Amino acid sequence: MTAGEVITVTIRRGGEHGAPVPVDFRVPITGDPTVLDLVTAIQRDQAPDLGYRFSCRVGMCGSCAMLVQGRPRWTCRTRVSLVARRGRLDLAPLPGLPVVKDLAVDMAPFFEKWAAAGGGFRPCESGDAVLALVAPESPARRNADAAIECIGCGVCAAACRVAGAEPGYPGPAALNRVWTLVNDVRDADGPRRLAEVAGPGGLFTCHSQGACTACCPKGLDPSRSIAGLKRAAVLAALRGEP
Repeated sequence: MTAGEVITVTIRRGGEHGAPVPVDFRVPITGDPTVLDLVTAIQRDQAPDLGYRFSCRVGMCGSCAMLVQGRPRWTCRTRVSLVARRGRLDLAPLPGLPVVKDLAVDMAPFFEKWAAAGGGFRPCESGDAVLALVAPESPARRNADAAIECIGCGVCAAACRVAGAEPGYPGPAALNRVWTLVNDVRDADGPRRLAEVAGPGGLFTCHSQGACTACCPKGLDPSRSIAGLKRAAVLAALRGEP
């Protein structure tokens, strides 16, 4: 798509209690817009009641995530010229989460899974109050650093077919967070977290298809993190640990 052309944008509109209905909008292209630019233009000029979510608009917060041509993406980083097909663009809310309205979803279930998997850091208690020494080049520190930049946008969970089919599965974001904490020598709950996510419906439910890694806007590798957790859980079982 180039400036001056008109694109047809199909948006799945509806709320939590109503089935989504596809609605077409004709939008003129100006410059080299992002998908978020088009959604904003539609709300401003054609549908003032259109529901969607965004915050920073510069690829930092992840709140503008939605399905673009069937793939979860940050719309503020997605150029229309790269994803439009034959003058058309299809938008829908992230799957697997309750729809608040139109393109906006309720992220509470996503963060509840994150918390239930043990995503909160708990420092080790030290009687002598000596600071933990964390060697930057240690394998554990490198493993944690490689996965620590997740901002909880939900794109990986939306891309994961297992997360969509198994409501009890923690999902790639939650398991990626557990991997960072298992590798953090300052955290006191690593073994407990590992035991909990290794139980029924946990990390071994992952099919290792890699959709979470392929879609991560931050370039992280949740599949690698989950594989690391699987290895750690198996080694712990061989050692006779819970």
